[in-house]
Amino acid sequence: MHLVYLALAIVAEVVATTSLKACAGFTRFWPSCVVIAGYCLAFFFLSLVMEKLPVGVIYAIWSGAGIVLVTIAAWFLYGQRLDPPALLGIAFILAGVVVINVFSQSAPH
Repeated sequence: MHLVYLALAIVAEVVATTSLKACAGFTRFWPSCVVIAGYCLAFFFLSLVMEKLPVGVIYAIWSGAGIVLVTIAAWFLYGQRLDPPALLGIAFILAGVVVINVFSQSAPH
């Protein structure tokens, strides 16, 4: 069940972070509600995962996956493009998350 909670934490964080642009500095009500609710859910589910798994590993997976997914969402929703060095850096982040999940004994399995 901890993997489901981790996935829910990641999705909630991605929705909240992606919605930050739409809330315009918390001046728009509904997008601001999405941001607040998303972060509350993200941290709630993250806290459930951290009861059973190592904090450092879970945080690395959560933040790394969030970076990659927020970047993809911003590309499609806001038309934000990245140059080759930025794409390479994000590829390294994704590779790090994969290495942790595939090779680390501390990773959630």
